[in-house]
Amino acid sequence: MEFLYAIINFLILAAILFLFGQKIAAKIFSDHLERVERGLDEAEKAAELAENAPELPEIPTSFSDALPDSVLAEADAIRSRAREEADLMKRQTEGVVLSLRREMLADARTALLDRVCEKAAALMGEEPYRSAIRAREAEFADEIVRRMEITPGDIAYLKRHDVLYVTLTSAYPLPSAIVDRIGERASAMLEEVGGKPSYWVKEDPELIGGFRFRVGDTVYDFTVRDRLYQMRKTLEKKPLTGREDPDSLLRSVMDGVSSMTYGISEFQLGRVLSVSDGICWMDGLADIMYGEVVEFENGERGMVLDIEADRIGCIIYGKYEHIESGTRVRRVGRIASVPVGDALLGRVVDPLGRALDGGGRIFTDETRPIECPAPSIPDRAAVSRPLHTGIRAIDALVPIGRGQRELIIGDRQTGKTSIAVDTIINQKGKDTVCIYVAIGQKDSTVMEIRDRLRQFGAMDYTTIVCAPASSSASFQYIAPFAGAAMGEYFMYGGRDVLIVYDDLSKHAVAYREISLLLGRPSGREAYPGDIFYLHARLLERAAQLSPDNGGGSMTALPVIETQAGDISAYIPTNVISITDGQIFLDSDLFNEGQRPAVNVGLSVSRVGSAAQTRLMKQVSSRLRMDLAQYRELAGFTQFGADVDASTRRVLESGRRMMAALRQKRYAPLPDWQQALLIFAVSEGLAADVDPSDMEAWSAVLTTRMAELHPELLALLKLGGKLSPEEREALKKASAECVNREAA
Repeated sequence: MEFLYAIINFLILAAILFLFGQKIAAKIFSDHLERVERGLDEAEKAAELAENAPELPEIPTSFSDALPDSVLAEADAIRSRAREEADLMKRQTEGVVLSLRREMLADARTALLDRVCEKAAALMGEEPYRSAIRAREAEFADEIVRRMEITPGDIAYLKRHDVLYVTLTSAYPLPSAIVDRIGERASAMLEEVGGKPSYWVKEDPELIGGFRFRVGDTVYDFTVRDRLYQMRKTLEKKPLTGREDPDSLLRSVMDGVSSMTYGISEFQLGRVLSVSDGICWMDGLADIMYGEVVEFENGERGMVLDIEADRIGCIIYGKYEHIESGTRVRRVGRIASVPVGDALLGRVVDPLGRALDGGGRIFTDETRPIECPAPSIPDRAAVSRPLHTGIRAIDALVPIGRGQRELIIGDRQTGKTSIAVDTIINQKGKDTVCIYVAIGQKDSTVMEIRDRLRQFGAMDYTTIVCAPASSSASFQYIAPFAGAAMGEYFMYGGRDVLIVYDDLSKHAVAYREISLLLGRPSGREAYPGDIFYLHARLLERAAQLSPDNGGGSMTALPVIETQAGDISAYIPTNVISITDGQIFLDSDLFNEGQRPAVNVGLSVSRVGSAAQTRLMKQVSSRLRMDLAQYRELAGFTQFGADVDASTRRVLESGRRMMAALRQKRYAPLPDWQQALLIFAVSEGLAADVDPSDMEAWSAVLTTRMAELHPELLALLKLGGKLSPEEREALKKASAECVNREAA
């Protein structure tokens, strides 16, 4: 009967909350109505424009036969492009509408839960709910006695302090039978492990109803306050589609309230010892693991990063100004994770997966731990598929394969980020997901990169994880791991991923700051001893998976900034030894106008030609040797030494090849076009071309080849090795194109 009475009371509570909730929901939705209507109006205008996009008229048959085929093909292409843009605009409009609605509903649900929990707390402290709860105190006291235990962490605490505190806290005075029974069981357990009796009974009206029993740092909670907390967390995790109306949202909240049941929550509770500079020291939580999430009383969260014998160190994700010594911290029971999925593509997010681009909240049901073991050796396959950067100097000299880790290293302002951005732009249409992790950069720089990627249509398949210089060292520390987790979701789904860490020098500085605040001993250049392991476990997550594991890949391009070209510093040497090669950008070459300023002698790819097409491998086989010879001779002759005719020919050829490797930013080229230019210059067809005119000459060569010899162009696009006959035909065709232009 008591249980039935409690159920009836809960239904009464739900009815009362439903009546109150309708007014609350109406108020919440009216607050958001103006903003949402404005967004919907803009979306409807865009939809109208998309639907009313003018159709290009068909070409009349009467004179279409007289037009060249190229004109007809161009007209068809324009008409097709217009239809595609109209369809894309319509899809984007629908996405904007859903995003606005989901954001509105999420805000409304949060506000509604605030009011519902507030009213529920007030009602549950009054009759008849108070009596219904008290009627079950004996039942749950029996359950606590049955589940009560001393953990290994409690025993370790006893050995150090010789006492273990046991506390029974209730909202109202408990019957002496319940107090004595729990106390006797606790005392018996303490005697078994050699602990002194320590049993405290307290009252706390803020618990609203029920009681909480704590032994050591383990809490058995049978209170209304905890039930409301659990109910709220459950409701906040429910996904929103954006198609719900206010009534369905209200019903969802009311169903959650009416289905709330009594029960015991078991969790661990600790205490804040000190807070400074985003680092928190705690005691308790004896069974917590490295990388686990904790929650503070004010709702902020942190991640455990240091475990000592008598205290635990954690980094705080958000603002730490409102966390004080003595406040409680709760173990959440999960490893630090970030949201993953297609919903993050096209967005700028922080290391926790929260939107930073003003595009509304990101809704996704899947998460991945930020720290995951790297794929094992049997799970990997050999790196053999090229990942084209679109940059001649890299694809020909230091090729990158899918699943490789290629370091981009050089001084400040030598074009490291430009190479990464060009590589992302070049992945358009190649079904490669790109993730750009910005660590310690200016917000304006990140927004400029975002706008540039959007200009070239690359944001559709790219996620930017931003931990700018203004963010805490904690955010900068977890940013690359969060980006790796987002990439692994696609890699283990069988897709190809490119991830850029820009840059790991600032990441190492952030970790050094955290480590010194945690009291870890400093080593070389004040970095902690585990800095190598930190970057190793991050970069080892990039891999080419075997076909049995889906065949996906994740290619990592870490960036390291050097000082005055010193690659022998601690962090550069560490990352060089971890990666599969490096692209070294030389300040002297950069100042000479060479873009990109790739130093051939210090750049290497340990995957090598295995990551090249057979065409590129064939035409660039002698390129590295010829350029190395040119650099050596150029360094010798800069002092004014006389040279013979053969040496002069080598120098002139080298200058033209260096000019051929120059390339503008945001202009990646397909592999066949790079191979055509390198082939033509290697065969001496550019002997009469001034190095300053090389770019215009290469554009003319490509255009003429497409007009005069489309069959050879199709052969180049296949990427296969050229036979001697095909090679000779290509040489003659290239010479014909060059000579026709000269004429």
